[in-house]
Amino acid sequence: MAVDDVDGTLAAMGPRLRAAREHHGATLAAVSCATGISTSTLSRIETGRRKPTLEVLLQLSKEYGVSLDELAGTALAPAAELRGRAPLSFGDDKAVLPLTRYVGGLHAHKHVLPAVEGPPARPRQVSHEGYEWLCVLYGRLWLALGNQDLVLTAGDVVEFDTRTPHGVVNAGSGGPVEYLIMFGPQGERLRLRTPPGVAGLVTERLLSEQL
Repeated sequence: MAVDDVDGTLAAMGPRLRAAREHHGATLAAVSCATGISTSTLSRIETGRRKPTLEVLLQLSKEYGVSLDELAGTALAPAAELRGRAPLSFGDDKAVLPLTRYVGGLHAHKHVLPAVEGPPARPRQVSHEGYEWLCVLYGRLWLALGNQDLVLTAGDVVEFDTRTPHGVVNAGSGGPVEYLIMFGPQGERLRLRTPPGVAGLVTERLLSEQL
């Protein structure tokens, strides 16, 4: 492999490592405690400001349960494996089903938020490098995007720079919420191929009703 290829592969590992950590449901602080790698080092690697060493990659590969091939973006899986993959569960009862095998680059998941009782609190917001496309399949989803509060329903689509603080919760529809997410590192965006005027406009409704 040429030097440029090696440098490019190492540089691309930052977003893959961040995605693997998020799939693992861990914070930088938790990974730091588990591996002994400082949070500042982990953050710099994820944002591409530092190249990971082999020792660090081996530690993180073991911690996240992914292979080095996956972190390098060279591992493929048969379609049957993707179809049979079990959803990941998180502490807030959210289920996440990965729809793509690659850990880095553009990747997709299906999220399911369980039904809630009573009005929910405003979503906790996070921010990070990247770009996200979100489509609601079922239910009502409250998206807090910066200073905006949006309630999205089935068929609504939004896309945004994930450096903007953002968070989601079930908006209290009386049932679960299902939505799709496609996420890519900063600069990787979905390219609209439908001629203007043919596709429906993105629906963004300000939160104006009682939740």
